[in-house]
Amino acid sequence: MHIKMILPALTEAKSPFWRPIKYSLFPPLGLATLAAYCDPGDKIDLQDEHVEELFLDDAPDLVIIQVYITNAFRAYKLADYYREKNAYVCLGGLHVSSLPEEAMAHADSIFIGPGEDTFPQFLQDFRNRRPQKVYRNKERNIAGIPPIRRDLIKRTRYLVPNSIVVSRGCPHHCDFCYKDAFFEGGRSFYTQRVDAALAEIDRLPGRHLYFLDDHLLGHQRFASALFEGMKGMGRVFQGASTIDAILRGDLIERAAEAGMRSVFVGFETLSQAGLTQSNKRQNLGRDYEEAIHRLHSLGIMINGSFVFGLDDDGPDVFQRTVDWAVKNSLTTCTFHILTPYPGTRLFRDMEAAGRILHRNWDQYDTRQVVYKTAGLDAAALKKGYDWAYRSFYSWSNILRASLGHDKIKHQIKHFAYAGGWKKFEPMWNFLIKSEGLNKMLPLLEAILSKVNRKGSPGSASPFPAIA
Repeated sequence: MHIKMILPALTEAKSPFWRPIKYSLFPPLGLATLAAYCDPGDKIDLQDEHVEELFLDDAPDLVIIQVYITNAFRAYKLADYYREKNAYVCLGGLHVSSLPEEAMAHADSIFIGPGEDTFPQFLQDFRNRRPQKVYRNKERNIAGIPPIRRDLIKRTRYLVPNSIVVSRGCPHHCDFCYKDAFFEGGRSFYTQRVDAALAEIDRLPGRHLYFLDDHLLGHQRFASALFEGMKGMGRVFQGASTIDAILRGDLIERAAEAGMRSVFVGFETLSQAGLTQSNKRQNLGRDYEEAIHRLHSLGIMINGSFVFGLDDDGPDVFQRTVDWAVKNSLTTCTFHILTPYPGTRLFRDMEAAGRILHRNWDQYDTRQVVYKTAGLDAAALKKGYDWAYRSFYSWSNILRASLGHDKIKHQIKHFAYAGGWKKFEPMWNFLIKSEGLNKMLPLLEAILSKVNRKGSPGSASPFPAIA
């Protein structure tokens, strides 16, 4: 059987205002995970439109398309195209789980929620010529999932090809989180077996790992055993965590000992009222600066995430946020305009209040205003968002943030990473177009430097926390 799996490009990834390197950073793993359930004799073609042009002059028997909100219209167009060619088309992913009736008009079958239990059932049904229209996830367990089909991933097209996921979901329920609808009706956070996760790590060449988990430190017992098993592997990795997990116990020290060198942290807002509005309870009452100091003392770089446009945000929120991030020497920052994704509590509340402006999903990219604002008008919000990026990544602020570290080695590393990530766009674009991006990885791994902490050597990653 000829099976085609497609991840259509997000609309913003094709925009001239967005950075190609951001979408060539690491391979997404959703489709490669599902491909592991196919028969060994199946011919599988996995295409990621972010890093390659789609080949559409083919005739697969089965087409599987992963749908996010800003690739939804592109996904539907591809689905309609292949259905006209008499292929059987399946749609799944976050957007399908949020709006199944919308997706159903373009598919022969849809998948709601995670697919580890439903996709194998679908394959069996399809081979028996009795596929169902809707497959709804029931079992939340990834203890026995087969190894990801990494042979289908075009590794050379990505800067850091060793992406890995060892859990599903998140233990927290922020009002604006896109994934709550995806995990509705069951456990919203669960992990692999530790031995299986370590075996997957062993399969990956090189040193650097990119954990795509929403919250790598979310399950303390699992994370502690994982980090213990990784000690001595010589890996360097980055992942995501919450302020709460960073401050609780010694788990972040264990992560650093295992090789964590950068972490994505959702600060979201400096306002306690804003945290309450978005149900970001894990941040309420937490000392952000204590967490930052703890990370920096371990040689862990920080990518801070911030959201603008909460109802109590005023005109000064942009300057305050950038100044605070620079003062606290965050290596990189990711800024967002508050975006009410369908399926979230935020969307339901705004829709009930008549605040949703439109349903043009192409514009739900966290850089455009798609709702009626409260504390700021839409023009001021968009202008302030654009200014925040320019200001934080100005050479002067990169220098100021770098000098905030107490060791000159960290100062140099911070300046080089932040500057290199944001200030050399022509170089990144050339490497992408010449298909030489992955050739940077050995060079970056070769310039690893030691970070001394209380006399103990450790490895420092050349990769900043990515914005």
